[in-house]
Amino acid sequence: MGIYDREYYREEERSVFAGGSRTMVTTLVLVNVAIYLVQLFTRGAGGAGYGAFTEAFSLNADLFREPWKFYQLLTYGFLHDPGSITHILFNMLGLWFFGRELESKYGRREFLLLYLSMIVVGGLAWVAAEQLTPGRAVVLGASAAVAGVVLLFALNFPRRTVLLWFVIPLPAWVLAAMLLLFDIMGAVDREQAGNVAYTCHLGGAAMAFIFYQTGWHFGRLSFGRLTLGPLTRRPKLRVHDPADKEQDESKQVDAVLQKIQEQGQESLTRKERRILQEASRRYQQKHR
Repeated sequence: MGIYDREYYREEERSVFAGGSRTMVTTLVLVNVAIYLVQLFTRGAGGAGYGAFTEAFSLNADLFREPWKFYQLLTYGFLHDPGSITHILFNMLGLWFFGRELESKYGRREFLLLYLSMIVVGGLAWVAAEQLTPGRAVVLGASAAVAGVVLLFALNFPRRTVLLWFVIPLPAWVLAAMLLLFDIMGAVDREQAGNVAYTCHLGGAAMAFIFYQTGWHFGRLSFGRLTLGPLTRRPKLRVHDPADKEQDESKQVDAVLQKIQEQGQESLTRKERRILQEASRRYQQKHR
């Protein structure tokens, strides 16, 4: 059985490209839409105000004075303006078009942890900015994470052609640069910012940039060349029967492929990559 014939690889391929299993991007879109429906049903009478549900889980600018509400750093990223369908529409379109390929590159778990971290960092950036020059009272929306997703896509695939407004073809890096410049201008000129939390966008983009540049991977708690693994005792020496060698190698390959499915190829260590290379070489030799 070859590496690419194994069930782990086929399952991952179906989930990302053929729609066999639900991708994390699809799950996030469904969760956001479901929460948005709850927001619509819990709005004030006559559609006035956000409603108790939205107000309870939006991110408040006074968060540092109310630390028991730190959960808002995460929950605000799953809320959207119930009075504007375009808010959730554009965010979910951005997540759908740019997030799927990133998920296939980094893996379901890694993509989810990165997405959540961009929400949190974006929220912290906005709260910090509000302490210096107060403006809006609350913020909500997935824009911080989506801004980070777009930038990370451009960093990974800078020359990939994307359609601005579904019409104008642009290289991905040009689109990301335009959006980043627009966010910087909005964050500087707060009077013209209106209801858009540009500092929140910049926080999410900054997290994506750091993730890309440093090679950080949540799955193995690594930062560059520094790897923090679990503290366990060294296993005792074992004598392996040569007859069991092939079975042990098969288990190692299965474990590596399982890791790829959960965390993406970027999470593999040099040793794990070498295991796949050796297994592929042996498979080719057997079938010559």
